[in-house]
Amino acid sequence: MAEAGIPSNQLKKNSLGVAAVTFMVVSAAAPLTGAAGGIPLSMLLGNGIGIPGTFLIVTAILLMFSAGYVAMSRHVKNAGAFYAFAAQGLGGHVGGAAALIAMLSYNAMQIGLMGLFGYAAAGTFAQFGLDLPWYYWSYAAIAIIAVLGYRQVDLSAKVLMVLVFFEFAIVLLLDIVILAKGGASGLNFAPFMPENIFSGTWSIGILYSFAGFIGFEATTIYSEEARDPHITVPRATFLSVLAIGIFYSITSWLMVMGIGNEQLMPTLGGMDPTMFLFQLGSTYLGDTLSMVMGVLFVTSVFAALLAFHNAIARYIFVTGREGILPAAVGFTHAQHLSPHIGSVIQTVLALIFVTVFVVYQLDPVLNLFSWLSQLGTLGVLGLMSLTSFAVIAFFAKNAMGETALSTKILPIISGVIMAVLFVKIFMDFGALTGAQGHLSWMLPSLVIVAAIIGILLAAKLKAADPAKYADLGKTKV
Repeated sequence: MAEAGIPSNQLKKNSLGVAAVTFMVVSAAAPLTGAAGGIPLSMLLGNGIGIPGTFLIVTAILLMFSAGYVAMSRHVKNAGAFYAFAAQGLGGHVGGAAALIAMLSYNAMQIGLMGLFGYAAAGTFAQFGLDLPWYYWSYAAIAIIAVLGYRQVDLSAKVLMVLVFFEFAIVLLLDIVILAKGGASGLNFAPFMPENIFSGTWSIGILYSFAGFIGFEATTIYSEEARDPHITVPRATFLSVLAIGIFYSITSWLMVMGIGNEQLMPTLGGMDPTMFLFQLGSTYLGDTLSMVMGVLFVTSVFAALLAFHNAIARYIFVTGREGILPAAVGFTHAQHLSPHIGSVIQTVLALIFVTVFVVYQLDPVLNLFSWLSQLGTLGVLGLMSLTSFAVIAFFAKNAMGETALSTKILPIISGVIMAVLFVKIFMDFGALTGAQGHLSWMLPSLVIVAAIIGILLAAKLKAADPAKYADLGKTKV
């Protein structure tokens, strides 16, 4: 620990085990939020009953990505994650681009979720007589997260463990009851058949399914704080992908079974799709537990907000420590060893952007959440594609004991797939998010702008301090 009052440029070592890191990243994927919000929308707008099979395909793609990601994590241990991998594999300029894209993407996800949180909390607690505008709840979340993010990471981990456990538990209870009762008209495996997976607008189904996993990749962000990171990070990465993938696939299958194959689309088309899971809850668990599910939906979004906040704070800290951003942001708290300056910066950004949406009376879900969460998804897809190619470049001269499967074959497959998805979302951004006019191209273009700024900052560092530039992304454990 640093001496009292003296800032450090190191995070708190040996703070997190496999379970803690897994909960930190699974909470960002927000299982209950995905089940209540993402799955019904992906069914309605995408490929209907084919979503369960779509989740299996996306899980397979992300497992391929994870093979190279994990292989590189054994040799590069740096809280910069995507940035560090890009810098070590493809050079400092690409690393600078990745750092700025990551900060844009995670901020967009976190701030966008503030809209969903405010909307969900306002609707849920109005039932108990506490009827407040959505932004009151969003501001309250910003304040609580500011305190948790400023302090030790293990405190955040403990909060997330409790929240994620209960959100998993309530959905699994619903799954078990639907399974035990045989659904609405018997169980079948039609949702896993190719003709259903590739029906409707299946590309939207793929994109929404992928968005349900965003956050799992943050395992390496905690590599400097993990116990035995060469063991903890790989295990947490694969465990996170499998846990999220299996959970979503089974849950979406049983949601289809709960209403029936033929009744799914008519039901979703005639209601607010975000209420579909709670309707199933009322049918199979009763009104009381359905109300409990509503409260846990709010805590699920809160857990995701806290997880993304922690990720952003670490990206800001690392880019300051390594010279891309001003050095002042690259220090940790003297007592907590937390990236407190990055945490404060993220809190201020959240306050500013939520206030802008409030002042202009924009919708918290259709505008704030939809626009910014898809912007974040777009950026993370680009980062994953870059990272896959960085893995190939990093191991090109020396495999360091890793297999060709994890350093060449699987990274090239996952890199190309994610690059195609990136282009698809970029081109169809307006249609996917409802952003109209200039916003349909200006919002996704922010990813390109962030990349250019990152390249320029890296070039500035190279000119000012070539030695520091050469060390970008190196292991800090």
